[in-house]
Amino acid sequence: MNNLQALAQRLMTLDDKITACMRCGMCKAVCPMFGASGEEADVARGKLALINNLAHMLLDDPQALAEKLGRCLLCSSCQASCPPGVEIMPIFREARELVYNYLGLSPVKKIIFGVLLANPGLFNFSMRLGAPAQGLLFKKNDDVQKTVCAPMFNFFLGDRHIRPLAKKPLHAIHGHLDEPRKENGVKVAFFPGCLGDKMYVEMSEACLKALKHHDVAVFMPTKIACCGIPAICSGDVKGMLKELQANLKVYKDADFDYIVTPCASCTSTIKELWPEYAARLSPEDQRLAEDISRKTMDINVFMADVLGVKPSEPKRGAKKVTYHDPCHLVKSMGVTSEPRAVAKANPDYEFTEMKEHDRCCGCGGSFNLFHYDYSRKIGQRKRDNIVDSGAEVVATSCPACMMQLEDVLSHNGDPVKVKHTMELYAESLD
Repeated sequence: MNNLQALAQRLMTLDDKITACMRCGMCKAVCPMFGASGEEADVARGKLALINNLAHMLLDDPQALAEKLGRCLLCSSCQASCPPGVEIMPIFREARELVYNYLGLSPVKKIIFGVLLANPGLFNFSMRLGAPAQGLLFKKNDDVQKTVCAPMFNFFLGDRHIRPLAKKPLHAIHGHLDEPRKENGVKVAFFPGCLGDKMYVEMSEACLKALKHHDVAVFMPTKIACCGIPAICSGDVKGMLKELQANLKVYKDADFDYIVTPCASCTSTIKELWPEYAARLSPEDQRLAEDISRKTMDINVFMADVLGVKPSEPKRGAKKVTYHDPCHLVKSMGVTSEPRAVAKANPDYEFTEMKEHDRCCGCGGSFNLFHYDYSRKIGQRKRDNIVDSGAEVVATSCPACMMQLEDVLSHNGDPVKVKHTMELYAESLD
C-alpha cells in the first residue's frame, strides 16, 4: 500500500470517530483558547469540522491547516465536558500526526524530538554545557518567583520570565540511584521528568526527601529519556517512539512496585499514552509498556493512597495556600483530592480554594512556545483568580504549570510564590 492510500484510510477512520459530535457547543464554555480568541475555529467543534474536511485542506493549504490545529492546548477540557463523550484528544493527536506526516517536521524539531530528547546522555550533556552560559544571556528579574528574562532574545522567546536551568541537575547530584528496599518495604521508580531533572531540582529533592522519610526505596537511573508528550503534541510519533523505547530499555529489568512522578504531564503520558503508542512496537515492548502503565501514579496519589498522608489542622497565623489543578491530572485522570491532602498535611499552611481552580493555566507545552500571546492571555485569567484568593502561595502538581504561573505572576509583580505540593509537604518534615 502506498503512502497516499494509507493516508486515505486513516482519514476515513478519523471521519468515523467524528460522527458522534452533536455540534452542541458545550465545549465553548470550557475551552481556554476560545475564551482568549473568541473564534469558532479555536473551539473543539470547530476543529472537528476542520478535521472532517482534512483530506481537502491537506491538498489545498496544509500549512494553514497545521496552524489551526496547533491553536489548541490539548488540555482535555472539551473532552471532559462533552455530552456524547467524543474522544476528542485522540482525534486531535492523530490529526496532527497525519498533517505533519504530510508536511514533514522542521529540522529543528527533528533534532529535538528524535535526537536530543531520545538520547538522555546527549541531552544531559548539552544542558550541562548551557547552564554556565545563562549568566551571559539572561538577567534576573526583581520578583519572588526567582525568574530570569532574555531581552536580546525577545524576538524568539517573547518576553518570557522563566526559571533558569539548575546549576547542577538532579541526575548529576544523585547519579544512578538504586536503593535496596527495606524489609517488606515499598520500592518506587522515581521519574522526575525533564523539568524536574534540569530546572525544578528543589521540587524533585522534596519528593526524594518525603520518600526517604517514609522508608520508601528509590530507583532513579540517569538515562531516563523524555516521556514523549512534547513529540506527541507536535505530531512527531517517530520521535515519541524513540523516546519510549529508550525508557522501556531502562525499566525492562528493574525491580520496583510503582513508578511515581511529580509531573502531571509525565504521569498521564506514561499511564495512558505509552500503552497506546507501544502498540506500534514489538509485542514485548507493548507488554512492558502496559505493565509500567499499571504501576504508574502521580506522587500525590502515592503519598495519600499508599502511604496514608492526611491533612493536618493549620496553626494559628498559617500562610494561605491555594491550589491549581493541572489539566493532565484533573481532566485526564480525575485526580483532585490527593494533591490537596498533601498540601494540607503541612500545618504551617491554611488552604483556600480559588475560583476556576481547574481551568487551564495556558501553558500547553509547545503551545506556549508558538502562541505565547494567547498563552499569556489565558494565564492572566488564572493569575487574577490566584490573587483574588488572597493566597501567599499557589501550589500545583506539574512543573510545566509552575513555569506558566511563575511567568504571569512575575509579569504582574505579584508576591505570590509558586510551589509544588510536595515542596509544602517536605517542609513539614524538617
